[in-house]
Amino acid sequence: MRRSIPLALAAVLSMTLAACGGGSSPASTPAADGMTTLKVGTIGIGSDAGIRLAVDKGYFKEQGLNVEISVIANPPAGIAAAQSGQIDVTYTPSIPLLNALSQNVPLKIVAAADGYKDGAGEESDLNRVDDTGLLVQKASAISRPRDLEGKNVSVPARKAQLEVTVSKLVKDDGGDPTKVKWMVLDPSSALQSLNSGRVDAASLVAPFTSKAVAEGNRLLASPGVEFFEQGAIGLWVSGANTVKSKEKALEGFKAAIYKANAYANRNTDEAQQLSAQITKTSLDVVKSGAVNYWPEGVRVEDIERANNNLADLGFLSAPVKLPGDLVFGN
Repeated sequence: MRRSIPLALAAVLSMTLAACGGGSSPASTPAADGMTTLKVGTIGIGSDAGIRLAVDKGYFKEQGLNVEISVIANPPAGIAAAQSGQIDVTYTPSIPLLNALSQNVPLKIVAAADGYKDGAGEESDLNRVDDTGLLVQKASAISRPRDLEGKNVSVPARKAQLEVTVSKLVKDDGGDPTKVKWMVLDPSSALQSLNSGRVDAASLVAPFTSKAVAEGNRLLASPGVEFFEQGAIGLWVSGANTVKSKEKALEGFKAAIYKANAYANRNTDEAQQLSAQITKTSLDVVKSGAVNYWPEGVRVEDIERANNNLADLGFLSAPVKLPGDLVFGN
C-alpha cells in the first residue's frame, strides 16, 4: 500500500525535530491474522525499487509483516515522523541522519537502502555509478569545480546533500565553497535554468542528470560517489523508542530488505522497471543513467567518513560522536 503525506503535514512533522525528545511508539501487537504492521516513509526515488520488491515478492509477509509505505516530502520530515513515532521506519541519506544526531535526536539505523558498491569511485564512467551530477552547459568556460567560485549554482536545498558534496569538490580542487552563489531550485526548474543560462551549473539527481546530458549539457563531476566513496548512503532509520518496542518486527524488516536488496542487484532490469514506475520516468532515461546499488549491510566506518567530511567542510562544528549501538542488530 502506498500513500502520500501532504507537504503541509510534512512541514509540521519536521518541526518536531526542535523538541528532540524521544517520541513514544506503541508496542508491536500482531493483528488477528498474525501480521504486524510497520509504517514506512520513503521519498519516492528510484532506489525505492528495493522496498517495492520486498513487498511484491512477499519477503515482508515471510517475516509476518504488513508494510504500509507513505511518500514523505523530504528526509528531515521523515526523520521527524520516525522520531515522534508517527511512522516506524523512514528513508534518509546519511547526511540528514548525521545532522539529526548532532541535535541529539535519538535514531538507530535499521538497514541499508541504497549506496555504492566497494570500489565504485574507481569506475571509468562515474555517471553509470552516481545518480547525482554537477552539470554545466556544453560550451561553458567552467572546466573544473574551483571555477564555480562566484558562479550561480543550483541545489535542491541549502546545507543538504548536494550542497555538501559539491562543496567538497570545490574545496578539494583548491576553491572556496563559500564564494559559490548557491540558488535553491527544484530539479525541473534547475534544468530549465541551466539551459537558459540563469544558472552557471546545476546540481541534479537522476533522472534529471540523464535528461540534462540528453539536452546537450556537460557532466562536470559526480559529487556523490566522490564524497561518499562506497558503502551504504541511503538508510532505513527508526526512532530509538520504536527499536525498543518493535524489535522483533524490525528484525524481520531488516531480513526482508536485505533479501530484496540482493534480488535487486541480481535482477537489474526488473529493478529499473520498478524505478521507472516509481519516478514516473521513461525506462530508457532510467537505463541511460546510474545503475542503482542496494547494499546488504551497513558499515559504521562508511557513516564515519561522511561524518568527518561534514565537519571538515564546516557543516558540523565537530564530528558527531556516534553511539556504539547506532546500527540495529550489529
